[in-house]
Amino acid sequence: MQDDLHLTETRINGERVYDGALLHINRDRVRLPDGNEAVREYVVHPGAVMIIPVLPDGRLLMERQFRYPLNRVFVEFPAGKLDAGEELLACAQRELEEETGYTATRWDYLGVTHPVISYATEEIHLFLARELTAGEAKLDEGEFVETVAMPLSTLVAGVLDGSITDAKTVAGIFWAQQKL
Repeated sequence: MQDDLHLTETRINGERVYDGALLHINRDRVRLPDGNEAVREYVVHPGAVMIIPVLPDGRLLMERQFRYPLNRVFVEFPAGKLDAGEELLACAQRELEEETGYTATRWDYLGVTHPVISYATEEIHLFLARELTAGEAKLDEGEFVETVAMPLSTLVAGVLDGSITDAKTVAGIFWAQQKL
């Protein structure tokens, strides 16, 4: 790996400007590589997991969920935020069961994605879940999710035609193409 010092910004000081239930916003003053100063505002996120659930027939278990900031329903893989101190796999297992009712006996860790590197610290850890058993979803209060089984080819087509745009789901479809 090459030396990145000529690109690196160094924090001088900063402050928390907003503390929400899920998200926090920081404003930092940084020294730029050329010696000048700038302000960087960013969202601090606790991290999350996303699950690519593979049904016995090879289709992938997806969710349809309304996302308020963009005022529409999205097709996406099951996902959820990490609780403080929670292990990644435990979070993935919990989220899959809570949101879909399914449990899995085979879990493979795939890697991590950073969905919005320009203004957030969020990391989403990706898991492939196989050997699924159906059960009953345990949605959080105020959470409304519809599950749907879809072939990988339909999901790839959705990325290419622009109907699937959720960044974590696009990354998950790429991983599914490579692993299935």
